[in-house]
Amino acid sequence: MTIGINTKAGTVAGHPNKKRTLVATGIGNAVEWYDWAVYATFAPFLAGALFNPADKTSAVLATLAIFAVGFLARPMGGLVFGLLGDRIGRKSTMTLAITLASLGSLLIAVAPGYDSVGAVASAILLAARLLQGLAHGGEMPASQTYLAEMAPKEKRGLWSTLIFTSGTAGVLFGTLLGAVMTATLTRADMQAWGWRVPFIIGAVLGLYALFMRSMLDESEVFSKVDQKTKRAPIWPQIVRNRKQALQVIGLTVGLTLAYYVWGVGATSHAITKLGMDAGEALRAGLVGNIVFIIALFFWGKLSDRIGRKKVLFTGAVGAAVLHFPMTWLLKDQPWQLVVTMSVMLIFVAANASILPAVYAELFPTTIRTVGMAVPYAVCVAIFGGTAPYLQAWLGSLNLAIAFNMYAVAMLLTSAVFAFTIPETVGKDLNEQVA
Repeated sequence: MTIGINTKAGTVAGHPNKKRTLVATGIGNAVEWYDWAVYATFAPFLAGALFNPADKTSAVLATLAIFAVGFLARPMGGLVFGLLGDRIGRKSTMTLAITLASLGSLLIAVAPGYDSVGAVASAILLAARLLQGLAHGGEMPASQTYLAEMAPKEKRGLWSTLIFTSGTAGVLFGTLLGAVMTATLTRADMQAWGWRVPFIIGAVLGLYALFMRSMLDESEVFSKVDQKTKRAPIWPQIVRNRKQALQVIGLTVGLTLAYYVWGVGATSHAITKLGMDAGEALRAGLVGNIVFIIALFFWGKLSDRIGRKKVLFTGAVGAAVLHFPMTWLLKDQPWQLVVTMSVMLIFVAANASILPAVYAELFPTTIRTVGMAVPYAVCVAIFGGTAPYLQAWLGSLNLAIAFNMYAVAMLLTSAVFAFTIPETVGKDLNEQVA
């Protein structure tokens, strides 16, 4: 994935190192998100192949429970990879993260079936998902930090849009692959061997990302820090920057909840709860996510001109104000899903586009990765990972309004936190050493 971004010396296309930075960072991030998408898409086939087929309901629930385990592993991955990122470097940490993610995909792809090894098959799946959860917990903070440090300071907002752009592209690719395979293969073929194909593809793409990342240069910002400073105890630095960690949670909570509701869960909600045709809902979701990607570039570029705080506040308040109207509009028609997803994701994109840059601009170089990694991962696991479940559960109790009020409250919380941070647009990251 390449982006034509102007620098003082010309375009990215004219500077191989800049182009390589964007491609290697983007494809690695896309592979991580792709892994999560294909697991969710092919979960029914995983259940049939790797769990006891005698109890299909329990098999599906166990498969989804292992999906949730991946979320629970993210905070630990954020801690481990965050510490590594601030000790040994951003490049090495990104490379290790994509290696673990690829290994996880490969383990799933070659896992023996339940019919041949029994519960060992389920254990292999669990181990693979733990690896991928750890990897994803480390991938996001490492790649966000690296990208922010490599970007020209006057274009950092625009460059940071690559994180959610590449991630969304990975999700779309995984979802479309699932749609194509289920349409062209019989259910018997899908159950027998077809479900392995997307995980083989994930492992191969991961190897390509690994190759690309191995050729990257270490961030100059990190390289300038002397070894003695890098080896200094990290915990006292974290304590000194505890306010920034709280700000990460406050800024993220509204974004992650709204993104998982409107960007991830809206399509399945329309199919399972509103009775929308699955094919039409998937096409509507595709349109909504394309709008999201376009909006990311708009907000990222705008933030480099008018500042981060105005964009963050506008996105959070806009999403909060429109959440109830869009919820009321969404019924059982595909056009309604297109409109509601597009409108909400336009405002969600305001935060998603630039938060990777904001996180980096809040912390000093020596704890920039771990400082944002742990609070971010905890916030996503608690508020993002539970959002679709809470929405479905409260809806089943006829308490949908309670969930919607909760979503609005979290968005307004993020809007308030936008006022607590300093304006960081154009900040020189070389000046930030704890």
